[in-house]
Amino acid sequence: MHMYIEVDDMVAPRVHYGEVEIPEGIEVRLEGERIIIVKGPLGEVRKDFSKVPIKFRIEDNKVKYEIYRKGKKGFALINTIKSRINNMFTGVTKGFTYKMKVFYIHFPMTVEVSGEYVIIKNFAGERGVRKARIMPGVKVEVVKKGSDTDVIVKGIDKDAVGQTAANIYLATKVKNKDPRVFLDGIYVYYKGEGMA
Repeated sequence: MHMYIEVDDMVAPRVHYGEVEIPEGIEVRLEGERIIIVKGPLGEVRKDFSKVPIKFRIEDNKVKYEIYRKGKKGFALINTIKSRINNMFTGVTKGFTYKMKVFYIHFPMTVEVSGEYVIIKNFAGERGVRKARIMPGVKVEVVKKGSDTDVIVKGIDKDAVGQTAANIYLATKVKNKDPRVFLDGIYVYYKGEGMA
């Protein structure tokens, strides 16, 4: 004897819904259904979600969205999108700061900002110059205290701040060497809100 069980109710929905309340003092507008622009005291951040199967709308002082993807991936996107929108709100009101430490053992490297690049000289004794691109809207400052050098990365777009810090780290990353032995590089030691 065979038994058949219907499991239609257990199938994950195709459309997932989410919403984020807009804080006081922040203006949100849309370009089409997938580009969101957030404006606040510190400036404006624009995000394009064209690669995500999503539709935004603004209603009742909330950013509401529908995600068109089945299963766990679609459900997981709800919190990802919410987090990214909240980061935009934080960015235009407080901003973000990443602090990086310049670390070397044998060859003292010099780090400076030139235009839209961070310039790294004498890394591991190299004659050439290494460059790291600064993303648009991000400010980078090199702070020297005695023999210590810090690189401070600030901005209102968390993605751009994080990408700039990653670019600086990757510019001094060395392949085919044991990272436990070869420690020279520029490393993030602080990530936080605010730009003081």
